[in-house]
Amino acid sequence: MSASNRRNQNQLDGQTILLIVALALVTVTLGTTWLAVTWGSHIDNVNPGMTRDPFNLFFGLLGGELVWPEAGTWILLATLAVLLVLGVLLAVGVTRARRRRSNVDGAATHMGKGRDLRALSTVGAKATAERLGVTDWLGVPIGITVAGRRKLYGSPEDMHVDIWGPRTGKSTSRAIPAILSAPGAVLNTSNKRDVLDATRDVRAANGGRVWAFDPQRIALEEPTWWWNPLSYVTDDVKAAKLAEHFATGSRAGDARADPYFDNAGQDLLAGFLLAAAVAGLPITKVFTWTTTPGDETPVDILREHGYDQMADAVDGQVNGESRRRDSVYGTAAQMASCLKVRAIGQWVTPLSGNTATDTRPQFDPHAFVRSTDTLYSLSKEGKGTAGPLVTALTAAVVEAAEELATTQPGGRLATPMLGVLDEAANVCRWHGLPDLYSHYGSRGIVLMTILQSWSQGVEVWGRDGMRKLWSASNIAVYGGGVKEPEFLGELSQMIGDYDKHTTSTSVGRGNRSTSHQVQRERTLDIADLGALPRGRAIVFASGAPATLIETVPWMKGPHAEAVRASIAAHDPANRAIPAGPVLNTSTRPEKAL
Repeated sequence: MSASNRRNQNQLDGQTILLIVALALVTVTLGTTWLAVTWGSHIDNVNPGMTRDPFNLFFGLLGGELVWPEAGTWILLATLAVLLVLGVLLAVGVTRARRRRSNVDGAATHMGKGRDLRALSTVGAKATAERLGVTDWLGVPIGITVAGRRKLYGSPEDMHVDIWGPRTGKSTSRAIPAILSAPGAVLNTSNKRDVLDATRDVRAANGGRVWAFDPQRIALEEPTWWWNPLSYVTDDVKAAKLAEHFATGSRAGDARADPYFDNAGQDLLAGFLLAAAVAGLPITKVFTWTTTPGDETPVDILREHGYDQMADAVDGQVNGESRRRDSVYGTAAQMASCLKVRAIGQWVTPLSGNTATDTRPQFDPHAFVRSTDTLYSLSKEGKGTAGPLVTALTAAVVEAAEELATTQPGGRLATPMLGVLDEAANVCRWHGLPDLYSHYGSRGIVLMTILQSWSQGVEVWGRDGMRKLWSASNIAVYGGGVKEPEFLGELSQMIGDYDKHTTSTSVGRGNRSTSHQVQRERTLDIADLGALPRGRAIVFASGAPATLIETVPWMKGPHAEAVRASIAAHDPANRAIPAGPVLNTSTRPEKAL
């Protein structure tokens, strides 16, 4: 039975309402009369030895056995005035509560509440933070329970996965509040500028620097700094990882990988990346090599630097059978195709190809994780996407944080780092993320992966990979707006059933009998979850029942005014957009006005 039907079923009928109103009127009449006569008689010294029973007093007054004291009139008026004020306040409170309630709120009484959520409460979050040595952060804010009105937090070791449909409030209620709460370094991925505009000035006010990686000009940022992806490639293992990011990020969601050519192309790309890294060449050289089959330069570089096995692997493709070689090179070129886009290249290569003459700051992931800086990485899917570079930059930062954590007490970051991977399936297709998810929580690296649907995750990580990611998260949040019955059905099963108690009365042949029944009903069914109203979300936390929460958008948070100011300051309408090329590679770029 849906939540709306349960609500209608539980509504009182007209006779019951009339009975309740009649009882209330009788109670008020008897109570106020008793109070006025008792106190008034004491003040006026009348009605000696009168009864204390409200009924006898009331009927005695009507029968003339008692007299109405003069002071009783003022007492009665004052009492009625107080009751009127209390009634108005109660009506206002009930009206406000009803406005805040939704069709599904009744289900909260059958879900997680009270002691079930102690670990997520303010007290529990503080205790966990102190145990982990974190003194200035309770954790990522989640929301307020509908039953009990308790604030919930994800601790500094909890990992998050969120599934919110389009325009359901995931940025305003999850991404932005999380970023604003973080005490240390923060990285964020997105395909829109809203989170960047809302949080950049607030984060900068805390003393950290803002790095906005915007190769596709989503936020109209200029490349006033750059990052060298090849700085990540310190050996052949890192080269293989970087090649995997290019392979995953460049493949369309519905594309089927070729078991031979995709692997061969990825291995060839790894060899080219390693050769460019050890030779100190710009990463754009890698794409050039993918378009020149037969060029043995990468092989020579690898042998010169002692990577003989990698050199042999690349040489096998360079001097392989021409038709097969051309297909492998074509696959590698497609994986690295983002490097041919001039606007993207300005963010990942030095000006004029010379690091010594490029005065722009160079982003260093290892310095970043030791700071309170914020990195925003923006890209969008489709032709010319910078997704592979966003994924590579994200992985480089997270792995730098992991390396730092191994040197700190307990093997975890003293000040946790937060990663909000918004639109992860579109802009940060990190293939190995499900396998690493639970591990990063123990390192003080708190990640929040936000998707628009379960199917998005399946496209990137496969069915088993998505289930692994979901299971590895300590905090899983469903924010509504998804139209996938299979996924919603599983959520409904996880929320569970409740015992519905019903009573029926029958009368026959002068006898009256009452029977009580208990039946199991689904707390929230598929229809309820599919139509989950905005402002509500379901939280699945480790060791606790599913919980219905009220989401808290940044507009109701402590940084509301600062966020509004940041949004206004970076409104695109207030910026002058250059009419010509974004950047002349022979000169230093200027900041847009």
